[in-house]
This record gives sequence, structure tokens and C-alpha cells, in this order.
Amino acid sequence: MMEELISRALEARSRAYAPYSRFQVGAALRCEGVVHSGCNVENAAYPLGTCAEGGAISAMILAGGRRIEEIVIVGGGDQPCTPCGGCRQKLREFSLSDLKVHMISPAGTLLLTRTLAELLPDAFGPDNLE
Repeated sequence: MMEELISRALEARSRAYAPYSRFQVGAALRCEGVVHSGCNVENAAYPLGTCAEGGAISAMILAGGRRIEEIVIVGGGDQPCTPCGGCRQKLREFSLSDLKVHMISPAGTLLLTRTLAELLPDAFGPDNLE
């Protein structure tokens, strides 16, 4: 299943709209065996752009999913493209702290795997509002 996540993240990255930064990002997540992907979409009004992870989460929600089981993120170069702070919080909304977040290179090589708890310790999530 990891191969499909990698393939879909790479495909999503190839469709990113990044005319300003030229930094294309793709993400693919699995929810109940179904893969959903997204890419970053920049905007001339910079704060209005969207991240790849958010796009993949939106696709999952649209399809009726609610729980991310695993995610792959690909940026540019040989350094891991870790999720931004906002995306870490979005991931927390739809996953547990043991979510595996895999970061790969544009060649599809695994660069780093972290749990969401490692990326966002002491996270605030839906259970805090119960």
C-alpha cells in the first residue's frame, strides 16, 4: 500500500500550482483503504494559498472519510518536506497521535518517517473539547 501512496503523492506534486515559490508539494493519504491526494496551490495574495496536505484532507472529507491512517508528503530536493504547523494541526483533527507521516524525495525515496506526536507534541485535538 505504501507504493500507491508514494505514486499518488508524486503524481499530485507534478500537478502543483506553484508559480511564485516554484516549490511543488504533493501529498497522498490513506483512509479506510482509499487513497486521496492533494497538491499545493499558490495564490498571488500569498496567505491565500493551500498546502498539499490540506488538499488531500479535503478530498478525503468530500469522499466521506474521517480518519487518516497514513500519509506521504513529497517536496523538492533531498531534504524532507515536513508539514507546516497549520497542516500538522489539520492532520491532528483527522488522525491519532501515532499517525505515520512519511516524507519522500522527488525520486520516491523515503527520507524520514515521524509520528504525528513527534511532529506535534501535546497537540490540541477534538478530544480536548469533549
